[in-house]
Amino acid sequence: MYFLGLSALAHNTAAALLNGSEIVAAIEESKLTRSRSAYGIPRAAIRFCMEQARIDWADISAVAIANRPWRTWSRRTASHLRFLPGAPISSAYYESKAIGELATELNNHRIIRTMLQNPRAPVLAFDHHLCHAASAFYSSGFDRALILTSDEQGGGESGIIAIAEAGAVRVLQRISCRDSLAWLYSQITELLGFLPHEHEHKTQWLAATTEPRFLEMFLRIIRHNGKPHPRLNPSYFKRGFAGRLAFSKLFYDELGITFDHSKELPAKTRAEIASSIQKATELVLLGMLNSLRKNHNCKNLCLSGGLFLNPLLVSAIETDAGYENVFVQPASGNEGAALGAAYLALQEIENVSHTPALSHMYLGPSFTNEEVKTVLDNCKANYRWLASQDEIIRNTIKLLLSGKIVSWFQGRAEFGPRALGNRSLLASPWASYVKENLNDYVKHREPFRPFALSIAEEDAGKYFEPPRSAEFMASMSKLRAEGAALLSPFAVCGNLVRLHLVKREVNPLYWSLLKNFGSQSLAPVLVNASFNLFGEPLVVSPRDAVRSYFCSGTDALMIGSFMLSKS
Repeated sequence: MYFLGLSALAHNTAAALLNGSEIVAAIEESKLTRSRSAYGIPRAAIRFCMEQARIDWADISAVAIANRPWRTWSRRTASHLRFLPGAPISSAYYESKAIGELATELNNHRIIRTMLQNPRAPVLAFDHHLCHAASAFYSSGFDRALILTSDEQGGGESGIIAIAEAGAVRVLQRISCRDSLAWLYSQITELLGFLPHEHEHKTQWLAATTEPRFLEMFLRIIRHNGKPHPRLNPSYFKRGFAGRLAFSKLFYDELGITFDHSKELPAKTRAEIASSIQKATELVLLGMLNSLRKNHNCKNLCLSGGLFLNPLLVSAIETDAGYENVFVQPASGNEGAALGAAYLALQEIENVSHTPALSHMYLGPSFTNEEVKTVLDNCKANYRWLASQDEIIRNTIKLLLSGKIVSWFQGRAEFGPRALGNRSLLASPWASYVKENLNDYVKHREPFRPFALSIAEEDAGKYFEPPRSAEFMASMSKLRAEGAALLSPFAVCGNLVRLHLVKREVNPLYWSLLKNFGSQSLAPVLVNASFNLFGEPLVVSPRDAVRSYFCSGTDALMIGSFMLSKS
C-alpha cells in the first residue's frame, strides 16, 4: 500500500511516499522549482514521488497532510483575541490574514481530494507538530522514546513534548506560540541584520565566535517566573503584534543599544548577542530535557522541528541532557513533516507498530548517463567520458590533490537541507586557501561559517569522537588529538567540527573516493559543502548542476560518468 505524505501546504512544501514502511521517495518542492520557498500543493514533488514508484493516483491508499486547518486557525484566533483589547487594529489585521490562510488551505485540501482517483482512499489531516514527532520517532528505530519538537508557529503552536511507545505517539504537553524559542531566535536573527526564517544558521555560527556576554539577560527573557519549561517574559516585548522586530524598550536598554534600523550594530556586539541567545537556548532546553528524562525514566530522545537544524544545540543536548541515545530528524524543517504525515497514515490504517531506522537521505531524483549527456550536449559543454568508477575516483583525486574544488553530482539527490555526498562541493582540507576560495569565490558567504568534513565511518574514531547523528551531519563532533593536529582550522568552539560519517553500504562511490584519497594524502577526509549557488536550494537535476558549475568558482564537475574542467 502506498501512503503519500504532504507537509503543511504553506511554506517549504514537500512530498514523501511510503510503500508500507519503506520510504520510496521524498523531495522538497523548492528544489524542483528552483525557488527559495514553495507554497501550496507540491505538485512537482508529488509527480516525482509517483514516477519514482511507477504508480499514479489510483494506486494511492491514503494521502496525509501535516496540518489541520481548522485547528490551526482556532489556535491562532485564540492568540489574537488575547491581544484584542490592547491592540485592536493589529489583532483584526492578523485575524483577517489567518482567515485568508484558512480558506486557501481548505481549498488545497479540496483540490487534493479531487486529484485522488481511488474513492476509498482517505485524505487524512494530522497536527503539524505530531507529524514532526512522528517523522523523528518512526525514523529512529527506537521502541520507546521521549520526543521534543520545536519551530516558530507550525499548526498554531510552537512545539510539543510527547512520548512514543507501543508504536504510538502520545502528546504530553503543547507549547504555545507565545513561548516559542524558535520565534525568539528568528527575532534575534533579524536584529543582527540577517534574513529571518532563512538565516538562523548564520546566527548560530556567529555565536560560536565569542562569549555570551548577555547570557543572564536572555535567561531572564526565557525563564520567566522560574518555570521549568521555556516561558518568554512579556516585559521584553511590545504589546500586541509588532510585525517585525517585537522587542520592547527594556530589551534595548539592558543590551545597552539604541534601536535604529539605519545603524548597524558593532561586530563584537552582534557576536555577543548571537552567542547569548544560543547559550540561553541550550541551557533552558537542557534543564527541561533532564527533568523529562528523570520523570519518565526514558533513555531515548527524538528531536524534530526547525529549531533542531542547529548542530551546536543538538551537540549540547547529546553531551549534557543525559540520554543514552539521541536521534534528530535530518529533515527537521517543514519538509520533514511530510514524512511524519505518511508514517501516521501508515500507523492509523495498517496499525504498524515498528518501522526500520532511517538509513540514508538519498530519496530524491537520479539521472542516467544518457539524460546527463543530453543536457551537456544541449549546453554545448566540453566534457570527457570516464568509463568506470575507478576512473571517476582517480581523476577526482588528481584534481583534489592539486588543490581544485570539485562539484560532485552522483546518484539520488538528498532530501533535507544538507549535502551528504551526492550533491556536494569537495575539496582537500589541506589545499592552499581552501576556506577562503570556497567562501569568497564559490559560496559568497561570511568567513565565520564553518565547513563540514566527510570521512569513512571506520576511520572516524582515529580523528574524531562522532555521535550517531554525524551520519546525517546533524550535530558536532569532538576532535581527538590526531584530528586536532590535522584539522584544527575547521574547528569551532575550541575542538568541535561539523562531521559527516560515510558508510560503505549507504554510499559506496563516495566512500571509495574518501578511502582512496586517504591513501594518497594525510587522512581520508574531504571538505564537503553544499552544491548550489548563493541563495538557491541544493542542485537536483543535471541542468541545475551545469548552471551552478559554470556560474561559480568551482574548478571541475564530476557528473555521472562525465568530467568537465575549466582548466
